[in-house]
Amino acid sequence: MSLPALEDIVAHAGNADPIDGVHRIETSPREKATPIIMEMMRSVYPHDQVFGAYCTVNDYVDCPPDELFDYLADTRSLEEWTYSLRGFEKTEEPELWLAYDRLGSETQIFTRTVANREARTVDYHCAWDQGRHLWMIYLMRVVDAQIVLDRPGSVVLWTNCRHPFYDHNPYPETAPPERPVWVGDFWDMFGAGHFLELQNLKAIAEYRHRNGLPIKPAWMTGDLSWATR
Repeated sequence: MSLPALEDIVAHAGNADPIDGVHRIETSPREKATPIIMEMMRSVYPHDQVFGAYCTVNDYVDCPPDELFDYLADTRSLEEWTYSLRGFEKTEEPELWLAYDRLGSETQIFTRTVANREARTVDYHCAWDQGRHLWMIYLMRVVDAQIVLDRPGSVVLWTNCRHPFYDHNPYPETAPPERPVWVGDFWDMFGAGHFLELQNLKAIAEYRHRNGLPIKPAWMTGDLSWATR
């Protein structure tokens, strides 16, 4: 027996006609749906269609998912695997970190990490120049590869949404004088740039795991006993 799917919409519309843009087997049999799907499977995709509104990169990382989550959940990990974020320091506001994005010369970047261990999600809430409104959101999830790929390790899913502020600086008064670029100027490069950074993350985590080192290094845990060896 089928569940009462879309029953409320049928009642509201007064008929069982399909909603525009919804394709279900009841209203779009396979013969009708197959050409629609084939049209979506292009050999070439415009860059703006792939990365215009959202930027998503994914990869497999050969290290345990819980350990990788612990590493990413620490904001200071960005010092290692990102291309240009350096010099992380705590601010007076709890959990808010200040660093410099060298893509923007002397540009300050503020970051607060929101992590959920049960779901292994790590969201970096960031902004250039000011820490009051963290509108640049980097959404990451670590998945147990044993479940999805039938192999040990992790799958990292990373998505960015194109916030309208990427197109214009909402706080120009906080920008350093004569800075020639804005973070949104790099949006078209986000796909390639983030994949480069994901490759950094993969190489660093896999090196540590392969060589028996903690994925989260001693300098991040406060255990500096290795320094006296």
